[in-house]
Amino acid sequence: MEKIIPVGVSARHVHLSAKDLEVLFGTGYKLTEKKPLSQPGQFAAEECVEVVGSKRSFPSVRILGPVRAQTQVELALTDCFSIGVKAPVRESGDIAGSGSVKIVGPKGEITINEGVIVAARHIHMHPDDAKKFGLKDKQKVSVRTEGERSIVFDNVVVRVRDDFALEMHIDTDEANAAGLQNGAKATIID
Repeated sequence: MEKIIPVGVSARHVHLSAKDLEVLFGTGYKLTEKKPLSQPGQFAAEECVEVVGSKRSFPSVRILGPVRAQTQVELALTDCFSIGVKAPVRESGDIAGSGSVKIVGPKGEITINEGVIVAARHIHMHPDDAKKFGLKDKQKVSVRTEGERSIVFDNVVVRVRDDFALEMHIDTDEANAAGLQNGAKATIID
């Protein structure tokens, strides 16, 4: 059985804690949904912030909601080089000892001493999909893309949860290298 999966391209973005959201946007502030994302309950917010590194900044980085327990900034490696931030390749949520930036909103600013990562490529998967494909949470697989610039991505982390919809997430650097856009298809090959 072929293990064909959809691909989602993840642009630079910010996840905010409730506390940091209030510092940046004001007491009691709630994010405004712009559009839903592929993962249930996740959305791109109307709100953007400025992310400031040691060299320069990105003035309009989209916030993804809902709020999280910890503030996290996800960048591609090219983004990191561009603004002057050292960020490790990590799974989302693993921010200990990661990069530092200043985040500026309309009402205030914060400096996070850790929280900037380059997200490890991963596949969101519902337990039914994991069972069908014979895969387990945290397993690493290889995925082959199709097209003129086909690539095999190794070390793709399988993430299994009841609230996940099947989709591989790669960043803009990886998508550009493979000539992929949202909605492309790829195949798990091992």
